[in-house]
Amino acid sequence: MSQFENLRASSLYCNKCAKAMPVREMLLLVLPDKEIYDYLCTGCSASLGSREVSAEDLRMSQVSKAAMKGRRNSGIPSSFGY
Repeated sequence: MSQFENLRASSLYCNKCAKAMPVREMLLLVLPDKEIYDYLCTGCSASLGSREVSAEDLRMSQVSKAAMKGRRNSGIPSSFGY
């Protein structure tokens, strides 16, 4: 299912805390073709998993962020002279 390709975790099960805990996403490694992130437990700082983001996914997210920013800033058309 392509809808879950860019899934980000907000909480994961921690063995040390013995329950699902909120996680922090920390950039671990930057490579030419991808970035690797590590998920850390907010309670005990244990590593609970990792996530890889390809260079193509990074480019697509930057393009979509720029498009959204452009939409927010263009509330009134410039032809009205405001």
